[in-house]
Amino acid sequence: MAKEYKWGCPYGCHRVVEPEGVLPQAAWKIDNSPEIRENETLIDVETLNIDAASFKQILSQCDPDADEATKEQQVAARIMDIVSQRGKMHNPVTGSGGMLLGRIKEFGSKVEGRDGAKVGDRICTLVSLSLTPLNITKIKKVHLDKDQVDVEGTAVLFETGVFSVLPDDMDEKLALAVLDVAGAPIQTDRLVQPGDTVFILGAGGKSGLMCASVAAKKAGPMGKVIGLAHSDRSAARLKQLGVCDIVLQGDARNAMAIRKLLLDANDGKQADVTINCVSIPGTEMASILCTREGGKIYFFSMATSFTAAALGAEGVGADIELIIGNGYAKGHAEYALDLVRNDSKLRSILEEMFVK
Repeated sequence: MAKEYKWGCPYGCHRVVEPEGVLPQAAWKIDNSPEIRENETLIDVETLNIDAASFKQILSQCDPDADEATKEQQVAARIMDIVSQRGKMHNPVTGSGGMLLGRIKEFGSKVEGRDGAKVGDRICTLVSLSLTPLNITKIKKVHLDKDQVDVEGTAVLFETGVFSVLPDDMDEKLALAVLDVAGAPIQTDRLVQPGDTVFILGAGGKSGLMCASVAAKKAGPMGKVIGLAHSDRSAARLKQLGVCDIVLQGDARNAMAIRKLLLDANDGKQADVTINCVSIPGTEMASILCTREGGKIYFFSMATSFTAAALGAEGVGADIELIIGNGYAKGHAEYALDLVRNDSKLRSILEEMFVK
């Protein structure tokens, strides 16, 4: 006899525990039980890719003098605490989550075989962990240098939740890292026009590197790509990629210093398009002061404060289009994967960061 499933809201509202009347992302707590509804998909979770802003915040709470093993334990304890309290990996400080890698365990009757997937397929979810019902039974390993956590547990994907079956031509940890920021490169493609000067903050991280690769292609020979990195390590990665006309190094929280760096390097001119991929708070004003009147800023980072950006631009009289980074865009998963497949330098750098 076929299993009978209960009805479920396409957006997952039936999972909200508190407060009433909100969707799962905005909820403080959701139901993370593995008993699925007719339009849900149950996943056996293998790895969490924690949002960079969230992971940095959690790591900053660890004992700075602790050894690596102790820090891993402290990060694991904090993640378990958040999930046990909220039913999801939704950092209460940063408000961000991440995404996951796992294997399809069960489909509800209404979504059987959705998107051509089948039970047993390994997938990456393309919706935030901040809205995904998650139940962790064990944390096996914390990868401090990758923002990734290997776990045992289950997660639930709603009817409207998108996912991507893992490609067979790419290491799973690389695919997970790429798909985590898949919204950034395709949005860069949409924003940058031939001849533009593009300024990328946080250009030495994974999303920044991918955006730089796209920006160089879209701006073309008449355009210019300027990348800002913070550490020597990230600056070296950016130089190795070789797509930036200029690589700068500095603290994006120091708005006036970054403005001077850019103007000195760019003949006194601001950027046409600025892309913010920095995973720490307080970088909104550097983005604003480095962008020309009528220009565009794409805030991809989850560390961005809408209030700081909106009121900051108003406060300095900057008539600039401020764009909040939507992690989803139609076709973004395949776009990001194809970008890495077709750019050997980019792929090599990302493999060094997330595979080796």
